Amino acid sequence: MANKSNTENDANPSCRFYVDVGGKKQALFTEVGGLGLEMEFQEVREGGNNHFVHRLPGPCKTGNLVLRGGLSSSSEFFKWMMDAAHGKIERRNISVILYDPMGKEQARWNFNNAFPVKWTGPQFKANDVTVAIELLEIAHEGLKTD
Repeated sequence: MANKSNTENDANPSCRFYVDVGGKKQALFTEVGGLGLEMEFQEVREGGNNHFVHRLPGPCKTGNLVLRGGLSSSSEFFKWMMDAAHGKIERRNISVILYDPMGKEQARWNFNNAFPVKWTGPQFKANDVTVAIELLEIAHEGLKTD
């Protein structure tokens, strides 16, 4: 997932999160949530054995990817959400990339068959020249790391 540093005590500062869609960096976000996996399981009792319960592994499930505090030079995410709102669901493979203060990639999370489920716009300011995104929530079919 993340590259190892030279010393065990070094931490990767969470400085910049870019969202890559189709090989192009589409936006910069200050906060990323929803990076997690949870394995479901089934409990099975064995007849005559009251000392324990067998726990059998099931499928993994993931939550939605939640991106907050974004800036983009295009309105691509809004257009993607509006298309979905009008029934034109376009699934895309996307990546969230963490960069360190020097601009070196530290970690990458890949999401398969993603599509937007919620978009919240910003409060407008007359002197802004970029497209701001307060919140973008994306459903997906799986999380992988490089």
